[in-house]
Amino acid sequence: MTGDYAVIALYIAGMLGVGWYGLRLAKTKSDYLVAGRRLGWFMYSGTMSAVVLGGASTVGGVKLGYTYGISGMWLVVSIGVGILVLHALFARRLVRLKVYTVGEMLDLRYGGRTSAVSGVVMWGYTLMLTVTSTLAFATIFKVLFDLPNWAGIAVGGSIVVLYSVLGGMWSITLTDIAQFVIKTIGILAILLPVAISSAGGFSGMSEKLDASFFSFTSIGTDTIITYFVIYTFGLLIGQDIWQRVFTARTPAIATSGGITSGVYCLVYGLAGALIGTAAHTLYPDLASAQDAFATIVERLLPTGVRGLVLAAALSAMMSTASGALIACSTTTTSDLLSKLGLKKGGEVSRNRIATLVLGLLAIGIAMVVDDVVNALTIAYDILVGGLLVAIVGALFWKRGTRQGAYASMVAGTVSVIAFMIIDGVDANTPIYWGLGASLVVYLAVSFATPRTADSILSLWTRRLAGEDTTTETREQEPTSA
Repeated sequence: MTGDYAVIALYIAGMLGVGWYGLRLAKTKSDYLVAGRRLGWFMYSGTMSAVVLGGASTVGGVKLGYTYGISGMWLVVSIGVGILVLHALFARRLVRLKVYTVGEMLDLRYGGRTSAVSGVVMWGYTLMLTVTSTLAFATIFKVLFDLPNWAGIAVGGSIVVLYSVLGGMWSITLTDIAQFVIKTIGILAILLPVAISSAGGFSGMSEKLDASFFSFTSIGTDTIITYFVIYTFGLLIGQDIWQRVFTARTPAIATSGGITSGVYCLVYGLAGALIGTAAHTLYPDLASAQDAFATIVERLLPTGVRGLVLAAALSAMMSTASGALIACSTTTTSDLLSKLGLKKGGEVSRNRIATLVLGLLAIGIAMVVDDVVNALTIAYDILVGGLLVAIVGALFWKRGTRQGAYASMVAGTVSVIAFMIIDGVDANTPIYWGLGASLVVYLAVSFATPRTADSILSLWTRRLAGEDTTTETREQEPTSA
Protein backbone atom coordinates (compact mmCIF):
# COMPACT_ATOMS: atom_id res chain seq x y z
CA MET A 1 0.00 0.00 0.00
CA THR A 2 3.04 2.30 0.10
CA GLY A 3 2.40 3.61 -3.41
CA ASP A 4 -1.26 4.24 -2.57
CA TYR A 5 -0.29 6.16 0.56
CA ALA A 6 2.07 8.31 -1.48
CA VAL A 7 -0.61 9.15 -4.05
CA ILE A 8 -3.16 10.03 -1.37
CA ALA A 9 -0.59 12.10 0.54
CA LEU A 10 0.25 14.06 -2.62
CA TYR A 11 -3.43 14.56 -3.31
CA ILE A 12 -4.16 15.92 0.18
CA ALA A 13 -1.07 18.16 0.10
CA GLY A 14 -2.16 19.48 -3.28
CA MET A 15 -5.66 20.31 -2.02
CA LEU A 16 -4.29 22.20 0.97
CA GLY A 17 -1.79 24.02 -1.25
CA VAL A 18 -4.50 25.11 -3.65
CA GLY A 19 -6.63 26.20 -0.70
CA TRP A 20 -3.78 28.36 0.57
CA TYR A 21 -3.36 29.92 -2.88
CA GLY A 22 -7.09 30.71 -2.91
CA LEU A 23 -6.55 32.85 0.20
CA ARG A 24 -4.72 35.37 -1.99
CA LEU A 25 -7.64 35.58 -4.41
CA ALA A 26 -10.52 35.93 -1.92
CA LYS A 27 -10.34 39.64 -1.15
CA THR A 28 -14.00 40.65 -1.49
CA LYS A 29 -17.40 39.17 -0.73
CA SER A 30 -17.84 38.41 -4.43
CA ASP A 31 -14.47 36.64 -4.54
CA TYR A 32 -15.21 34.57 -1.43
CA LEU A 33 -18.78 33.54 -2.28
CA VAL A 34 -18.90 33.35 -6.09
CA ALA A 35 -15.23 33.43 -7.26
CA GLY A 36 -15.65 37.02 -8.42
CA ARG A 37 -18.19 35.88 -11.05
CA ARG A 38 -15.24 35.33 -13.38
CA LEU A 39 -15.20 31.64 -14.37
CA GLY A 40 -14.73 30.68 -18.00
CA TRP A 41 -16.22 27.69 -19.81
CA PHE A 42 -13.81 24.93 -18.73
CA MET A 43 -13.59 25.93 -15.08
CA TYR A 44 -17.34 26.42 -14.87
CA SER A 45 -18.15 23.07 -16.46
CA GLY A 46 -15.57 21.21 -14.38
CA THR A 47 -16.63 22.70 -11.06
CA MET A 48 -20.32 22.16 -11.78
CA SER A 49 -19.62 18.49 -12.54
CA ALA A 50 -17.50 18.15 -9.41
CA VAL A 51 -20.05 19.59 -7.02
CA VAL A 52 -23.00 17.45 -8.17
CA LEU A 53 -21.13 14.14 -8.46
CA GLY A 54 -20.21 13.25 -4.90
CA GLY A 55 -19.90 10.10 -2.84
CA ALA A 56 -23.52 9.12 -3.48
CA SER A 57 -22.95 9.33 -7.23
CA THR A 58 -19.65 7.43 -7.09
CA VAL A 59 -19.71 4.84 -4.29
CA GLY A 60 -23.52 4.88 -4.25
CA GLY A 61 -23.79 4.64 -8.03
CA VAL A 62 -21.56 1.53 -8.06
CA LYS A 63 -23.64 0.08 -5.22
CA LEU A 64 -26.85 0.53 -7.25
CA GLY A 65 -25.16 -1.05 -10.29
CA TYR A 66 -24.10 -4.01 -8.14
CA THR A 67 -27.69 -4.44 -6.93
CA TYR A 68 -29.75 -3.62 -10.03
CA GLY A 69 -27.34 -3.65 -12.96
CA ILE A 70 -27.64 -1.05 -15.69
CA SER A 71 -30.81 0.30 -14.08
CA GLY A 72 -28.67 1.55 -11.21
CA MET A 73 -27.72 4.52 -13.37
CA TRP A 74 -31.00 6.38 -12.84
CA LEU A 75 -29.99 8.16 -9.63
CA VAL A 76 -27.07 9.92 -11.33
CA VAL A 77 -28.97 10.30 -14.60
CA SER A 78 -31.70 12.22 -12.74
CA ILE A 79 -28.96 14.53 -11.42
CA GLY A 80 -27.62 15.03 -14.96
CA VAL A 81 -31.09 15.83 -16.29
CA GLY A 82 -31.51 18.38 -13.49
CA ILE A 83 -28.29 20.10 -14.55
CA LEU A 84 -29.38 20.09 -18.21
CA VAL A 85 -32.79 21.59 -17.46
CA LEU A 86 -31.33 24.16 -15.06
CA HIS A 87 -28.93 25.46 -17.66
CA ALA A 88 -31.32 25.28 -20.58
CA LEU A 89 -34.10 27.21 -18.81
CA PHE A 90 -32.77 29.11 -15.80
CA ALA A 91 -29.03 29.76 -15.95
CA ARG A 92 -29.02 32.89 -18.14
CA ARG A 93 -31.58 34.59 -15.90
CA LEU A 94 -29.73 33.66 -12.73
CA VAL A 95 -26.37 34.97 -13.92
CA ARG A 96 -27.88 38.33 -14.91
CA LEU A 97 -29.51 38.82 -11.50
CA LYS A 98 -26.10 38.99 -9.75
CA VAL A 99 -27.42 37.78 -6.40
CA TYR A 100 -25.78 35.43 -3.92
CA THR A 101 -28.64 33.25 -2.66
CA VAL A 102 -31.98 31.79 -3.67
CA GLY A 103 -33.55 33.88 -0.92
CA GLU A 104 -32.17 37.11 -2.38
CA MET A 105 -33.70 36.20 -5.74
CA LEU A 106 -37.10 35.63 -4.11
CA ASP A 107 -36.91 38.93 -2.22
CA LEU A 108 -35.99 40.77 -5.41
CA ARG A 109 -38.85 39.26 -7.41
CA TYR A 110 -41.58 39.43 -4.75
CA GLY A 111 -40.52 42.58 -2.94
CA GLY A 112 -38.87 41.20 0.17
CA ARG A 113 -39.94 39.27 3.28
CA THR A 114 -39.66 35.77 1.81
CA SER A 115 -35.97 34.92 2.29
CA ALA A 116 -36.33 34.22 6.02
CA VAL A 117 -38.61 31.22 5.34
CA SER A 118 -36.70 30.02 2.28
CA GLY A 119 -33.41 30.58 4.14
CA VAL A 120 -34.38 28.27 7.00
CA VAL A 121 -35.35 25.49 4.58
CA MET A 122 -32.20 26.00 2.47
CA TRP A 123 -30.00 26.11 5.58
CA GLY A 124 -31.28 22.72 6.76
CA TYR A 125 -30.84 21.22 3.29
CA THR A 126 -27.27 22.47 2.78
CA LEU A 127 -26.19 21.50 6.31
CA MET A 128 -27.48 17.93 5.91
CA LEU A 129 -25.85 17.68 2.49
CA THR A 130 -22.56 18.72 4.12
CA VAL A 131 -23.03 16.12 6.85
CA THR A 132 -23.74 13.24 4.46
CA SER A 133 -20.77 14.16 2.27
CA THR A 134 -18.53 14.38 5.34
CA LEU A 135 -19.77 11.02 6.61
CA ALA A 136 -18.66 9.40 3.34
CA PHE A 137 -14.97 10.12 4.09
CA ALA A 138 -14.98 7.23 6.55
CA THR A 139 -15.29 4.73 3.67
CA ILE A 140 -12.07 5.80 1.93
CA PHE A 141 -9.91 6.24 5.02
CA LYS A 142 -11.06 2.89 6.38
CA VAL A 143 -9.88 1.16 3.19
CA LEU A 144 -6.59 3.06 3.14
CA PHE A 145 -5.56 3.24 6.79
CA ASP A 146 -8.09 1.06 8.62
CA LEU A 147 -9.15 4.12 10.59
CA PRO A 148 -12.32 4.07 12.70
CA ASN A 149 -15.23 6.02 11.23
CA TRP A 150 -14.85 9.02 13.51
CA ALA A 151 -11.18 9.43 12.63
CA GLY A 152 -11.83 9.21 8.87
CA ILE A 153 -14.57 11.81 9.19
CA ALA A 154 -12.30 14.07 11.22
CA VAL A 155 -9.42 13.84 8.72
CA GLY A 156 -11.49 14.30 5.55
CA GLY A 157 -13.77 16.91 7.07
CA SER A 158 -10.88 18.97 8.44
CA ILE A 159 -9.21 19.14 5.02
CA VAL A 160 -12.43 20.38 3.40
CA VAL A 161 -13.11 22.91 6.15
CA LEU A 162 -9.55 24.25 6.03
CA TYR A 163 -9.37 24.99 2.31
CA SER A 164 -12.97 26.24 2.24
CA VAL A 165 -12.34 28.69 5.11
CA LEU A 166 -9.11 29.96 3.56
CA GLY A 167 -10.22 30.93 0.07
CA GLY A 168 -13.97 30.37 -0.07
CA MET A 169 -15.30 29.77 -3.55
CA TRP A 170 -11.93 30.48 -5.18
CA SER A 171 -10.24 27.69 -3.20
CA ILE A 172 -13.21 25.40 -3.79
CA THR A 173 -13.18 26.16 -7.52
CA LEU A 174 -9.47 25.48 -7.93
CA THR A 175 -9.62 22.28 -5.89
CA ASP A 176 -12.72 21.19 -7.78
CA ILE A 177 -10.93 21.50 -11.11
CA ALA A 178 -8.14 19.26 -9.82
CA GLN A 179 -10.74 16.88 -8.38
CA PHE A 180 -12.68 16.84 -11.66
CA VAL A 181 -9.55 15.82 -13.60
CA ILE A 182 -8.61 13.14 -11.05
CA LYS A 183 -12.17 11.83 -10.99
CA THR A 184 -12.35 11.62 -14.78
CA ILE A 185 -9.03 9.76 -15.04
CA GLY A 186 -9.62 7.50 -12.04
CA ILE A 187 -13.23 6.47 -12.65
CA LEU A 188 -13.83 6.82 -16.40
CA ALA A 189 -10.37 6.21 -17.88
CA ILE A 190 -9.05 3.56 -15.46
CA LEU A 191 -11.64 1.79 -13.31
CA LEU A 192 -14.42 1.50 -15.93
CA PRO A 193 -12.40 -0.28 -18.68
CA VAL A 194 -10.47 -2.42 -16.15
CA ALA A 195 -13.70 -3.56 -14.47
CA ILE A 196 -15.48 -4.42 -17.72
CA SER A 197 -12.45 -6.20 -19.13
CA SER A 198 -11.88 -8.22 -15.93
CA ALA A 199 -15.53 -9.30 -15.96
CA GLY A 200 -15.16 -10.73 -19.46
CA GLY A 201 -16.60 -7.80 -21.36
CA PHE A 202 -20.30 -7.32 -22.00
CA SER A 203 -20.63 -10.87 -23.33
CA GLY A 204 -19.02 -12.33 -20.22
CA MET A 205 -21.28 -10.32 -17.92
CA SER A 206 -24.42 -11.29 -19.84
CA GLU A 207 -23.52 -14.98 -19.59
CA LYS A 208 -23.08 -14.90 -15.80
CA LEU A 209 -25.81 -12.49 -14.75
CA ASP A 210 -29.58 -12.60 -14.82
CA ALA A 211 -31.23 -10.72 -17.69
CA SER A 212 -32.66 -8.21 -15.18
CA PHE A 213 -29.17 -6.74 -14.80
CA PHE A 214 -29.45 -5.46 -18.37
CA SER A 215 -32.97 -4.05 -18.04
CA PHE A 216 -33.30 -0.28 -17.76
CA THR A 217 -36.29 -0.56 -15.41
CA SER A 218 -35.29 -3.35 -13.01
CA ILE A 219 -34.84 -0.84 -10.18
CA GLY A 220 -38.57 -0.09 -10.42
CA THR A 221 -40.53 2.52 -12.37
CA ASP A 222 -41.80 4.18 -9.19
CA THR A 223 -38.23 4.54 -7.91
CA ILE A 224 -37.06 6.05 -11.20
CA ILE A 225 -39.91 8.59 -11.16
CA THR A 226 -39.18 9.50 -7.54
CA TYR A 227 -35.48 10.02 -8.36
CA PHE A 228 -36.46 12.54 -11.01
CA VAL A 229 -38.97 14.32 -8.78
CA ILE A 230 -36.60 14.64 -5.82
CA TYR A 231 -33.17 15.02 -7.40
CA THR A 232 -33.94 16.69 -10.74
CA PHE A 233 -36.20 19.26 -9.09
CA GLY A 234 -33.84 19.55 -6.12
CA LEU A 235 -30.94 20.43 -8.40
CA LEU A 236 -33.06 23.09 -10.10
CA ILE A 237 -33.37 25.08 -6.87
CA GLY A 238 -30.55 24.05 -4.49
CA GLN A 239 -28.37 26.87 -3.12
CA ASP A 240 -25.23 24.77 -3.62
CA ILE A 241 -25.98 24.51 -7.35
CA TRP A 242 -27.19 28.08 -7.85
CA GLN A 243 -24.09 29.44 -6.16
CA ARG A 244 -22.00 27.71 -8.83
CA VAL A 245 -24.20 29.24 -11.53
CA PHE A 246 -23.44 32.67 -10.08
CA THR A 247 -19.70 32.11 -10.68
CA ALA A 248 -20.02 32.18 -14.49
CA ARG A 249 -18.48 35.16 -16.26
CA THR A 250 -21.35 35.46 -18.74
CA PRO A 251 -24.81 33.93 -19.26
CA ALA A 252 -23.55 32.17 -22.40
CA ILE A 253 -20.72 30.50 -20.45
CA ALA A 254 -23.20 29.30 -17.83
CA THR A 255 -25.48 27.79 -20.47
CA SER A 256 -22.86 26.02 -22.58
CA GLY A 257 -20.71 24.96 -19.64
CA GLY A 258 -23.72 23.67 -17.72
CA ILE A 259 -25.06 21.64 -20.64
CA THR A 260 -21.61 20.07 -21.05
CA SER A 261 -21.62 19.25 -17.35
CA GLY A 262 -25.07 17.67 -17.63
CA VAL A 263 -23.91 15.38 -20.44
CA TYR A 264 -20.84 14.45 -18.37
CA CYS A 265 -23.15 13.47 -15.49
CA LEU A 266 -25.13 11.15 -17.78
CA VAL A 267 -21.90 9.41 -18.84
CA TYR A 268 -20.75 9.19 -15.21
CA GLY A 269 -24.04 7.60 -14.16
CA LEU A 270 -23.79 4.94 -16.85
CA ALA A 271 -20.14 4.28 -15.91
CA GLY A 272 -20.98 3.75 -12.24
CA ALA A 273 -23.76 1.29 -13.09
CA LEU A 274 -21.46 -0.68 -15.41
CA ILE A 275 -18.69 -0.82 -12.79
CA GLY A 276 -21.22 -2.11 -10.28
CA THR A 277 -22.50 -4.70 -12.77
CA ALA A 278 -18.93 -5.88 -13.38
CA ALA A 279 -18.36 -6.07 -9.62
CA HIS A 280 -21.41 -8.33 -9.25
CA THR A 281 -20.07 -10.57 -12.03
CA LEU A 282 -16.70 -10.90 -10.31
CA TYR A 283 -17.77 -10.89 -6.66
CA PRO A 284 -21.42 -11.99 -6.45
CA ASP A 285 -21.35 -12.88 -2.74
CA LEU A 286 -20.36 -9.62 -1.08
CA ALA A 287 -21.85 -9.21 2.38
CA SER A 288 -22.99 -5.69 1.48
CA ALA A 289 -23.47 -3.96 -1.88
CA GLN A 290 -22.00 -0.87 -0.20
CA ASP A 291 -18.61 -2.63 -0.36
CA ALA A 292 -18.70 -3.09 -4.15
CA PHE A 293 -16.65 0.00 -5.00
CA ALA A 294 -13.94 -0.60 -2.38
CA THR A 295 -13.75 -4.31 -3.25
CA ILE A 296 -13.29 -3.90 -6.99
CA VAL A 297 -10.70 -1.16 -6.49
CA GLU A 298 -8.73 -3.14 -3.90
CA ARG A 299 -8.71 -6.44 -5.79
CA LEU A 300 -8.31 -5.36 -9.42
CA LEU A 301 -5.92 -2.41 -9.39
CA PRO A 302 -2.17 -2.37 -8.71
CA THR A 303 -0.52 -0.21 -6.07
CA GLY A 304 -0.35 3.45 -7.06
CA VAL A 305 -3.17 3.13 -9.57
CA ARG A 306 -5.39 1.97 -6.72
CA GLY A 307 -4.39 5.09 -4.79
CA LEU A 308 -5.33 7.27 -7.75
CA VAL A 309 -8.80 5.73 -8.02
CA LEU A 310 -9.33 6.07 -4.26
CA ALA A 311 -8.22 9.69 -4.61
CA ALA A 312 -10.87 10.05 -7.33
CA ALA A 313 -13.55 8.81 -4.93
CA LEU A 314 -12.19 11.13 -2.24
CA SER A 315 -12.33 13.97 -4.78
CA ALA A 316 -15.99 13.30 -5.43
CA MET A 317 -16.78 13.48 -1.72
CA MET A 318 -14.70 16.58 -1.04
CA SER A 319 -16.12 18.58 -3.93
CA THR A 320 -19.70 17.96 -2.82
CA ALA A 321 -18.88 18.60 0.85
CA SER A 322 -17.10 21.89 0.14
CA GLY A 323 -19.85 23.07 -2.22
CA ALA A 324 -22.55 22.33 0.33
CA LEU A 325 -20.52 23.97 3.12
CA ILE A 326 -20.00 27.28 1.29
CA ALA A 327 -23.68 27.25 0.32
CA CYS A 328 -24.72 26.75 3.95
CA SER A 329 -22.39 29.55 5.03
CA THR A 330 -23.75 31.93 2.39
CA THR A 331 -27.35 31.19 3.34
CA THR A 332 -26.49 31.73 7.00
CA THR A 333 -24.87 35.13 6.51
CA SER A 334 -27.03 36.51 3.68
CA ASP A 335 -30.50 35.15 4.43
CA LEU A 336 -30.54 34.58 8.19
CA LEU A 337 -27.97 36.59 10.18
CA SER A 338 -28.42 39.71 8.04
CA LYS A 339 -32.17 39.64 8.75
CA LEU A 340 -31.35 39.66 12.47
CA GLY A 341 -29.11 42.67 12.02
CA LEU A 342 -25.90 40.72 12.74
CA LYS A 343 -23.51 42.45 10.35
CA LYS A 344 -20.49 43.21 12.53
CA GLY A 345 -17.03 42.85 11.01
CA GLY A 346 -15.97 42.67 7.37
CA GLU A 347 -18.05 40.61 4.97
CA VAL A 348 -15.23 38.20 4.10
CA SER A 349 -14.29 37.70 7.75
CA ARG A 350 -17.93 37.11 8.67
CA ASN A 351 -18.28 34.47 5.98
CA ARG A 352 -15.01 32.78 7.00
CA ILE A 353 -16.19 32.51 10.59
CA ALA A 354 -19.56 31.11 9.48
CA THR A 355 -17.83 28.56 7.23
CA LEU A 356 -15.55 27.44 10.06
CA VAL A 357 -18.35 27.10 12.61
CA LEU A 358 -20.68 25.27 10.24
CA GLY A 359 -17.88 22.98 9.04
CA LEU A 360 -17.04 21.96 12.60
CA LEU A 361 -20.76 21.46 13.30
CA ALA A 362 -21.10 19.18 10.26
CA ILE A 363 -18.06 17.13 11.33
CA GLY A 364 -19.51 16.78 14.83
CA ILE A 365 -22.90 15.63 13.56
CA ALA A 366 -21.31 13.15 11.13
CA MET A 367 -19.28 11.62 13.97
CA VAL A 368 -22.30 10.80 16.12
CA VAL A 369 -24.77 9.74 13.43
CA ASP A 370 -24.30 6.41 11.66
CA ASP A 371 -26.82 6.88 8.86
CA VAL A 372 -28.17 10.25 7.78
CA VAL A 373 -29.95 9.04 4.63
CA ASN A 374 -33.34 9.69 6.21
CA ALA A 375 -32.25 13.16 7.28
CA LEU A 376 -31.09 13.96 3.74
CA THR A 377 -34.38 12.61 2.34
CA ILE A 378 -36.28 14.92 4.69
CA ALA A 379 -34.14 17.87 3.62
CA TYR A 380 -34.63 17.18 -0.12
CA ASP A 381 -38.38 16.61 0.27
CA ILE A 382 -38.87 19.84 2.19
CA LEU A 383 -36.62 21.74 -0.22
CA VAL A 384 -38.59 20.64 -3.29
CA GLY A 385 -42.04 20.51 -1.70
CA GLY A 386 -41.63 23.85 0.03
CA LEU A 387 -39.66 26.02 -2.43
CA LEU A 388 -39.96 24.72 -6.00
CA VAL A 389 -43.30 26.31 -6.85
CA ALA A 390 -42.40 29.75 -5.45
CA ILE A 391 -39.03 29.74 -7.26
CA VAL A 392 -40.36 28.60 -10.65
CA GLY A 393 -43.26 31.02 -10.28
CA ALA A 394 -40.83 33.86 -9.59
CA LEU A 395 -38.91 33.15 -12.79
CA PHE A 396 -41.82 32.50 -15.15
CA TRP A 397 -45.13 33.94 -13.83
CA LYS A 398 -45.54 37.68 -13.31
CA ARG A 399 -48.92 37.29 -11.57
CA GLY A 400 -47.33 35.47 -8.63
CA THR A 401 -47.35 37.60 -5.46
CA ARG A 402 -45.30 37.76 -2.29
CA GLN A 403 -48.28 36.54 -0.26
CA GLY A 404 -48.75 33.62 -2.66
CA ALA A 405 -45.06 32.69 -2.48
CA TYR A 406 -44.97 32.90 1.31
CA ALA A 407 -48.17 30.85 1.70
CA SER A 408 -47.00 28.21 -0.79
CA MET A 409 -43.71 27.74 1.08
CA VAL A 410 -45.54 27.22 4.36
CA ALA A 411 -48.23 24.95 2.85
CA GLY A 412 -45.70 22.81 0.96
CA THR A 413 -43.38 22.42 3.93
CA VAL A 414 -46.19 21.60 6.37
CA SER A 415 -47.70 19.08 3.93
CA VAL A 416 -44.37 17.29 3.42
CA ILE A 417 -43.77 17.03 7.17
CA ALA A 418 -47.35 15.91 7.86
CA PHE A 419 -47.26 13.08 5.30
CA MET A 420 -43.82 12.00 6.49
CA ILE A 421 -45.43 11.50 9.89
CA ILE A 422 -48.46 9.73 8.37
CA ASP A 423 -46.78 7.60 5.67
CA GLY A 424 -43.17 7.46 6.89
CA VAL A 425 -39.95 9.20 5.90
CA ASP A 426 -39.15 6.60 3.22
CA ALA A 427 -42.53 6.95 1.50
CA ASN A 428 -42.83 8.57 -1.94
CA THR A 429 -46.11 10.35 -1.10
CA PRO A 430 -44.85 13.32 1.02
CA ILE A 431 -43.11 15.04 -1.88
CA TYR A 432 -46.18 14.75 -4.13
CA TRP A 433 -48.57 16.05 -1.47
CA GLY A 434 -46.15 18.89 -0.71
CA LEU A 435 -45.85 19.94 -4.35
CA GLY A 436 -49.61 19.71 -4.86
CA ALA A 437 -50.45 21.78 -1.79
CA SER A 438 -47.77 24.35 -2.63
CA LEU A 439 -49.05 24.79 -6.20
CA VAL A 440 -52.72 25.09 -5.26
CA VAL A 441 -52.03 27.61 -2.49
CA TYR A 442 -49.62 29.62 -4.64
CA LEU A 443 -52.17 30.01 -7.42
CA ALA A 444 -55.14 30.68 -5.11
CA VAL A 445 -53.42 33.24 -2.90
CA SER A 446 -51.70 35.00 -5.81
CA PHE A 447 -55.04 35.46 -7.61
CA ALA A 448 -56.69 36.59 -4.36
CA THR A 449 -54.09 39.25 -3.54
CA PRO A 450 -53.09 42.45 -5.38
CA ARG A 451 -50.58 42.17 -8.18
CA THR A 452 -46.94 42.79 -7.37
CA ALA A 453 -46.18 46.52 -7.57
CA ASP A 454 -45.00 47.77 -10.94
CA SER A 455 -41.90 49.29 -9.32
CA ILE A 456 -40.83 45.86 -8.04
CA LEU A 457 -41.51 44.13 -11.36
CA SER A 458 -39.73 46.90 -13.24
CA LEU A 459 -36.64 46.49 -11.06
CA TRP A 460 -36.84 42.72 -11.50
CA THR A 461 -37.13 43.01 -15.30
CA ARG A 462 -34.15 45.35 -15.47
CA ARG A 463 -32.03 43.01 -13.35
CA LEU A 464 -33.00 40.12 -15.63
CA ALA A 465 -31.77 42.23 -18.52
CA GLY A 466 -28.40 42.57 -16.82
CA GLU A 467 -28.70 46.18 -15.62
CA ASP A 468 -26.89 47.18 -12.42
CA THR A 469 -29.66 48.22 -10.02
CA THR A 470 -28.03 47.17 -6.75
CA THR A 471 -28.49 50.60 -5.14
CA GLU A 472 -32.22 50.55 -5.85
CA THR A 473 -32.43 46.99 -4.57
CA ARG A 474 -30.85 47.95 -1.25
CA GLU A 475 -33.22 50.88 -0.87
CA GLN A 476 -36.21 48.63 -1.51
CA GLU A 477 -35.22 45.82 0.86
CA PRO A 478 -37.10 45.70 4.18
CA THR A 479 -35.06 46.29 7.33
CA SER A 480 -36.34 43.15 9.03
CA ALA A 481 -37.82 39.80 8.12
